[in-house]
Amino acid sequence: MNDVAPHAPVAPRSESRPALKLAARHTADAPGHAVRIRGLTRRFGQRAVIQDLDLDIRAGEFVALIGRSGCGKSTLLRVLAGLDQDVAGAVQVARRRAVAFQAPRLMPWKPVWRNVALALPGRPDRARALRALAEVGLSHRSEAWPKALSGGEAQRASLARALIREPDLLLLDEPFGALDALTRIKAQALVGEIWTRHRCAVLLVTHDVEEALLLADRVLVMDDGVIAHEISRADPRPRAIDDPGFAAARARLLGWLGVPPAAHAPAPPAAQEPAVARALG
Repeated sequence: MNDVAPHAPVAPRSESRPALKLAARHTADAPGHAVRIRGLTRRFGQRAVIQDLDLDIRAGEFVALIGRSGCGKSTLLRVLAGLDQDVAGAVQVARRRAVAFQAPRLMPWKPVWRNVALALPGRPDRARALRALAEVGLSHRSEAWPKALSGGEAQRASLARALIREPDLLLLDEPFGALDALTRIKAQALVGEIWTRHRCAVLLVTHDVEEALLLADRVLVMDDGVIAHEISRADPRPRAIDDPGFAAARARLLGWLGVPPAAHAPAPPAAQEPAVARALG
């Protein structure tokens, strides 16, 4: 059973609802869930970036979250990571969670294995760091300095730093956004393999519709601070972008994102669709 924060009753949905901070004790109130949110609101001044949001993520489920820039995706991820607690509503989240961001955020004065080991409390555990690096295919770079890594290698080191925590919930905030197209494809495949081995719950925030459909069990579309649309993906992996079901799901998502039908044709692997990029901000 996953560890989740204690259940909090859903408060009446009003602006006077008090802020609720994330907790991290074991409870059986929400069995089988890595995330359970009811009525989440996050304001910055007078602006509600997230407004009365409900969300469930089951244990072991891979969920992708897409939407235009500024719709609240990364804010939601930061709330789930415990990095933003100035919220109102009821939030339950797996106690063992880890985050990988778009920027690898490696400390330049520490070799790769020590950067990975930073995710653990106490003295650096080199053996565990090396096991995590082996899982992402980076054992041979364990003693390298971050400045000597390629973009793909740095992102794999960041992923190893998340995996060393053995999370029940893995939060990925556009982790492939800064990679070139071919490196991105490899990184996507690696995340899919890791999920297949560990079956932890994953929330992937991304701007890439095809990436979301290739990796996720469910794709959520966020708009104006709420989950506005959802598509479930029951077809087996690995998935192909030329599958008719894939194309239909892609067209629905792009339509919800405001991309005109003329821009719905799949892009070649080494290029992005300008119309799609404009629609997502």
